[in-house]
Amino acid sequence: MRLLACLAVSLFSCQADPPPPPSLPLTADSGHPVIRSTATAVVTATAAQAPRPPRDPACPNDMSLVAGRYCPAVSQPCVKRPQTRGGEARKQCQHYGPSRCLSKTRRAMKFCMDRYEWPNEVGAMPRTLTSWPEARKMCAARGKRLCTIDEFNFACEGESMKPHVYGHMRDKSACNFDRKYIARTHNYKRWERCMNNPVCRGEYERLDQRKPAGSMKRCVSEHGIYDLNGNVNEWVMRPKQTSPRRSGLKGGWWGPVRNRCRPITTFHLEGDWGYEVGFRCCKSPTATLDR
Repeated sequence: MRLLACLAVSLFSCQADPPPPPSLPLTADSGHPVIRSTATAVVTATAAQAPRPPRDPACPNDMSLVAGRYCPAVSQPCVKRPQTRGGEARKQCQHYGPSRCLSKTRRAMKFCMDRYEWPNEVGAMPRTLTSWPEARKMCAARGKRLCTIDEFNFACEGESMKPHVYGHMRDKSACNFDRKYIARTHNYKRWERCMNNPVCRGEYERLDQRKPAGSMKRCVSEHGIYDLNGNVNEWVMRPKQTSPRRSGLKGGWWGPVRNRCRPITTFHLEGDWGYEVGFRCCKSPTATLDR
């Protein structure tokens, strides 16, 4: 997957993940190259269940309320760079200093977000190999929608504007990222077709390094939302764009890429899908919030 170069200091949410090592080009509905990501069928883990935050009546049972004042533009200075070179993980900032809001005013935000990546079940493996229109349709079938860029940012970083969902230091033991890159040698089909094809599924399982939803206990936001960094990339809505460029990818995946709250990959068109690309849903809160 061709990815844009990123700056060491993040000021705005307009960057793309650095590329993994080159592999065979793939094409999607759009006819553009795209990285296919490894995702296996939904599997329920037997590991300990992640704690569920108290339910808010403004949101459905499987969602968390995110509310507060969001800073649209932030400065997140890098204070510790890697001492060695080589490999994408070593290009990433290891420690960020205090974040600073560059916007003159913050914006009040209130919305509901799925606690886990689709299928939004604790202990389930997140679904991938799904295009943006498919993800949007699946959210709509549950009375939800895809999250916007700002919603993802705020749910991940909170009012303190943390670079990573858990804090300011890069730590692969907190979230599922910086795993060893495995070269892709297969053009993946979409989820159902791949899972029903022995060759596609076998190649998918060879690359797959996802973790069950909620299994990384420290990879949780202050609102009780899990895996917003790493595990699988997540489709979001770019409100100011028109078809076929309304799609964006946020949060990073298990590979050695940025895996922070603010960066976004914008060059994948709506018809693309990938082995590391999943999604979660958002929803506007009900009127009970303002009782």
